[in-house]
Amino acid sequence: STMAALSRRDAKPIGYSGALGFALWIDTGNKIAWAQGTQEYRPMGCAAIAVTDQFRLVDFRQVRRHPSNLVDSFAGFYGSLEEVNSRLRERSPWKLRATPFLATS
Repeated sequence: STMAALSRRDAKPIGYSGALGFALWIDTGNKIAWAQGTQEYRPMGCAAIAVTDQFRLVDFRQVRRHPSNLVDSFAGFYGSLEEVNSRLRERSPWKLRATPFLATS
């Protein structure tokens, strides 16, 4: 896929724009949303908030990781924090699935 393909010159994904990217997990039992972010292709770490709240960039800590027990609670990849927050505001049922390999590192 395009995301997995690497440019030999700069070792960044083809189509890389330096933007933010986020993976999202929903812990439905505890009503917690976990997001793992990257900025300029570097890990930002994770943040955890109530599913009724909104993420902010200051919530992310590089030492924090999403819990491994959420392997089947993956909600998707999002291109911006605003997209993640918009989805949280929808309050519609989540279609959770297994965590893709790309989101486990």
